Amino acid sequence: MNKILHLATACINHTKKFTAFMNFKKNTLAIVLISVTFSTIAQQHNTSNDYIWPTDSLVLKKLHQWQDIKFGLLMHWGPYSEWGVVESWSICPEDKGWTQRKGPYSASYNEYVKAYEQLQTSFNPVKFNPAKWAAAAKDAGMKYIVFTTKHHDGFCMFDTKETDYKITSSKTPFSSDPRSNITKEILSAFSKQGFMTGTYFSKPDWHCPFYWWPYFPPKDRNVNYDPKKYPEKWNAFKDYTYNQIKELMSGYGGVDILWLDGGWVRPYASIDKSVDWQKTIPYDQDIDMNKIAKMARTYQPGLIVVDRTVAGEFENYVTPEQTVPKQPLDHPWESCITMGNSWSYVPNDHYKSTNELIHLLIKIVSRGGNLLLNIGPSPEGDWSDTAYTRLKEIGSWIKVHGEAIYNTVPLPPYEENNIVYLQSKDFRTSYVYLLSDDNDRIILPPTITLNKFSIKKGNKITLMDNPSVKINWQPSGEGCIIQIPKKIQNQSAGKYAIVFKIVN
Repeated sequence: MNKILHLATACINHTKKFTAFMNFKKNTLAIVLISVTFSTIAQQHNTSNDYIWPTDSLVLKKLHQWQDIKFGLLMHWGPYSEWGVVESWSICPEDKGWTQRKGPYSASYNEYVKAYEQLQTSFNPVKFNPAKWAAAAKDAGMKYIVFTTKHHDGFCMFDTKETDYKITSSKTPFSSDPRSNITKEILSAFSKQGFMTGTYFSKPDWHCPFYWWPYFPPKDRNVNYDPKKYPEKWNAFKDYTYNQIKELMSGYGGVDILWLDGGWVRPYASIDKSVDWQKTIPYDQDIDMNKIAKMARTYQPGLIVVDRTVAGEFENYVTPEQTVPKQPLDHPWESCITMGNSWSYVPNDHYKSTNELIHLLIKIVSRGGNLLLNIGPSPEGDWSDTAYTRLKEIGSWIKVHGEAIYNTVPLPPYEENNIVYLQSKDFRTSYVYLLSDDNDRIILPPTITLNKFSIKKGNKITLMDNPSVKINWQPSGEGCIIQIPKKIQNQSAGKYAIVFKIVN
């Protein structure tokens, strides 16, 4: 990963090649990565079948608490942000759209990896201010965070004792900063704001010599040797993984979620041959999740474990990626979706509009899920101004409508045209959302027809965006017609989505 600037610093003068690369990475790479089709990447993280409910009462309690809070923050961050490239995947020797190498080092795989790893020697996020992030996320209505402590490239954003490939290494300029243990600083700042906290951790580690053994070249994302043939190597990798997770669970305060990525590291018997990417897993890559989860919950009682795409007792909720299920799922789930086009920082990334983000939140919650919204910090250690603007606008909306988001459950028919339905957990209150079009603003027509939703006699309807206005209705077939008072017809009733609150 981080060997670009090490090479540069080792030189007496920056070479022309390095200068060209720095210019290139600000322009061409950004454009290339913005054009990556993330729907393709999403296919590797489809939902699992055969959900198993936890039996631990503390886990169940925390899981239900998590289901009520609906809206969280995910952050992909590491030295790869210096190049503005997709996190980790460009060092994976697979011929996929998101793994393609770009820039002057791309002609040679080995040269590219060496340069990528040298980024460690220049990564210096001096603008890092987790309290600023926590305040902005809280104001937006987010209530939990999942942070990438280690992605597939193996660079650790925490002070591990298992490797020197980490943010606190003396090789990394930021190590001299008193806040250099970035994971600890982030979890602490968000905990102080009342967030549930989660640690993203990649099970595969492409820097670890026990996973990609230097004796063999890596062939793809998987371990590059047969664990059955070299059990001592695999056992060393299992110990390495166990020890790093133990560090995170025992030295970083309260942790609510252990979010494990890299679903190809799994027992061979758990492979679902109907899923294309799982068909390519060549070996049994069992890291003993039972042992890991037991240890983790010793330090963090009630810990939610999310072993993504590995169905069973260690996938406490499922994580469809960059997608929204059409119907409610019968188990806990969360859509992880990027605010921009990329998971990690890309200069001039295209961000989804506030209208689109709020609609995503509403639709996900209406299916009984949570939205985990990703923002990629810059190499300097901050978010883009656009990200802050989006969060502020979401927060302004959610301050009015939060009652119709948190602690809600799905309500049939869930969605019809631009209308979405939700209800309170006690079933006493229904919420009917009217979504805006692409113009953001909602102009109220004289009537709104609900084709498959009826309101009972005696129920009271108010418009949350203007509660002083009396709203009437009349039955119509299987549904009803909401009648809008003349004084607010053809006027702007709000932005993004408005809510009719129906009290039974």
